[in-house]
Amino acid sequence: MKTLNDINKLSDEDLVKAIVKTNNTLLFEILYDRYAGLVFNKCYGFSKDEDEAKDLAQDVFLKLFVKLGSFKGKSKFSTWLYAFTYNHCVNYVTRNTAKKFEKQSVDYKDIENLSEDDDDDDGFVNMRVDRLKEALELISPEEKMILLLKYQDGLSIREIESVLDIGESAVKMRIKRAKDKLLKVYNEKFN
Repeated sequence: MKTLNDINKLSDEDLVKAIVKTNNTLLFEILYDRYAGLVFNKCYGFSKDEDEAKDLAQDVFLKLFVKLGSFKGKSKFSTWLYAFTYNHCVNYVTRNTAKKFEKQSVDYKDIENLSEDDDDDDGFVNMRVDRLKEALELISPEEKMILLLKYQDGLSIREIESVLDIGESAVKMRIKRAKDKLLKVYNEKFN
């Protein structure tokens, strides 16, 4: 019989396997404790309302418990959970029409990494953060999601492939299209 200390030392992936095997809610609580803050912050980035973010985060964990068996270990659990949370929030924003869409917001810290040294990111370097934040509000949730996965969360192309379950060329194409759209929106609005 493992002690609580032993269980707390399990990797995320081993903990997920144990939860899926036993459906043990006490084990799930350990996983919840590890990621509740991260999930809440992601949800808050979409809703900008604390109560709404709490509700979204609770929904994510309820769905997560049911869907945990679909985690195949192709990526780190944390990477998979990022995508799971993003997808839930994107679906929420999309479902809740213009009223909710207006509330969707990106935090300063969400976009500070957009000026990474990628070959084709020259356009981002000259953007003002406040204007970039505003431009991000004007692109689709899906476009915003892939840019945030790449630039905020620092996921590699391979990790994005895994979490979105699409090929490398599709990931690159979606990132390029999202960046092009963001640059277009930015230039139309501010130039």
